[in-house]
Amino acid sequence: MNEQASRIDTPVSGLSVATDRFLRHMRLERNLSNNTVTAYGRDLQRLCAYLEERHNLVSATQMSRDSLVDYLVHLRGEGLADRSVARHMSSIRMWCRYLVDRGVLDDNPAAMLDMPRTPQTVPDVLTPEEVERLLAVPGTETPRALRDTAMLETLYATGVRVSELVGLAISDVDFDRSVLICMGKGRKERMVPIGEQARATLLLYVREARPRITRRSAARRLRHGPHAPLFITASGKGMTRQGFWKLVKRYARDAEIDKPISPHRLRHSFATHMLAGGADLRTVQALLGHVDIGTTQIYTKIHRERLREVYDRYHPRA
Repeated sequence: MNEQASRIDTPVSGLSVATDRFLRHMRLERNLSNNTVTAYGRDLQRLCAYLEERHNLVSATQMSRDSLVDYLVHLRGEGLADRSVARHMSSIRMWCRYLVDRGVLDDNPAAMLDMPRTPQTVPDVLTPEEVERLLAVPGTETPRALRDTAMLETLYATGVRVSELVGLAISDVDFDRSVLICMGKGRKERMVPIGEQARATLLLYVREARPRITRRSAARRLRHGPHAPLFITASGKGMTRQGFWKLVKRYARDAEIDKPISPHRLRHSFATHMLAGGADLRTVQALLGHVDIGTTQIYTKIHRERLREVYDRYHPRA
């Protein structure tokens, strides 16, 4: 039996095993979030199903550049946009690089794949006036209303990701220094300042609303320690991304904001308004937790377009 045939028969090179070990590596050693690992798993599961069905491959060592190119052509034929194809290709490249590092593959079949160019779309942001309308909707009359106002205020004041917001524990808020300590992508911790107005609302929520927010039947399950979830539901459990998403959509509708809206749009708005107020790009990059400043630079384009729009609207000779 030749060396290649021997390696095909080794358990680690089987497509499903190679995929499982890669995902475990990403979760445990690279400390990627569950959402990111799930996305990698979904992409690779689709790839492996195609390779098994169309190319009769049972092992990662049987992959070739041609089989991967064939798969990408298949994705385009399925109607996937360039951005989606690029995401699949990124997953494939990461997986193949891992297999080479682990000695499963001698050569990387994905090394010479060309990444499709994806157009850099400019996120649509809320105006400062729209943000003010949105933040004013929930009010502070009830414990849940105060919680929702505190969440919206905190999101806009800090620009954190929604997953970071709902993942905050009570101990992650330092009221004395007016900062949040949040865990970002890749389990990287960063400290984010929080404005005085958001701090005051958040402090009021923690002291008065959080202890009274749960139903009587769930009161015994409410956790009060420093590591307990900061934002909770009536059941005493931590607020979820999906639950907060629904709240934002409802409040945007009540605020008569016609644009499609999500918690991430408040993050976009935070960054754009910071730049419009004179913040430098590196500061905004650090606040958002971006590894690559190129990711942050998209907001400078939004700012320039906004300046042009205002100029065209108000200058008498525009």
